Amino acid sequence: MLDVNKISFLASDTDVACEARAAMVDTYGDTPLEEAGVIVALGGDGFMLQTLHATQHLDTPVYGMNCGTVGFLMNEYHEPKLRERLAEAVEEDINPLRMKAIREDGTVHEALAINEVSLLRAGSQAAKLRIFVDGRERLEELVCDGALVSTPAGSTAYNYSAHGPILPIGSEVLALTAMSAFRPRRWRGALLPKSAKVRFDVLQPKKRPVMADADGRSAGNVVSVEITSEPNVTHRILFDPGHGLEERLIREQFA
Repeated sequence: MLDVNKISFLASDTDVACEARAAMVDTYGDTPLEEAGVIVALGGDGFMLQTLHATQHLDTPVYGMNCGTVGFLMNEYHEPKLRERLAEAVEEDINPLRMKAIREDGTVHEALAINEVSLLRAGSQAAKLRIFVDGRERLEELVCDGALVSTPAGSTAYNYSAHGPILPIGSEVLALTAMSAFRPRRWRGALLPKSAKVRFDVLQPKKRPVMADADGRSAGNVVSVEITSEPNVTHRILFDPGHGLEERLIREQFA
């Protein structure tokens, strides 16, 4: 059971979110983050991702209220009866991806991604990538603007814009999607088990530089990127009944 009497309010730096936080704190008080029974994040999807990353060391569920634009990970903003909404909320548990990127100079950059890990060309020419899955070469050369591996939670974000599939929550599947693939021209990506270990090797990295990004945490001039699911980290997200991630994913496909 959630302790809905101990709420910690966090807000993005927009005027709308800051004003909403002030109103909420005035009505419900504000518990220090480390002592809270539930965290309420006020902002958009980007701020929700920031909040989840920043609080992953806590076993505290996060309830988002949309003060941004799309708000796919958020609930509608209403000030009244917040405690009642929190008590009735449905929890979705998700695991992030872990990115291990190796740069040209040999340095290693690691980061977690709740939505996706993406590789993007960083110059005027298309990237050339070689793809391995569980140590086995699956695609010798992919010429593209980039490629990404997405979780089900992130499948309606960048992945969907790149014409990748929407993945139901709980499907234990990852989406590997190419952006503007030139060769193989008709390659549309792949569905992989959640346990898969994906590695991208960058071909001609000096001529065709590539950057890697994990939910906004970027590394430039990469030569190899390994992506795995991280089962030891679980994010707890709360949704109003009937508006959880599974319902949203289904609804998005009929929009």
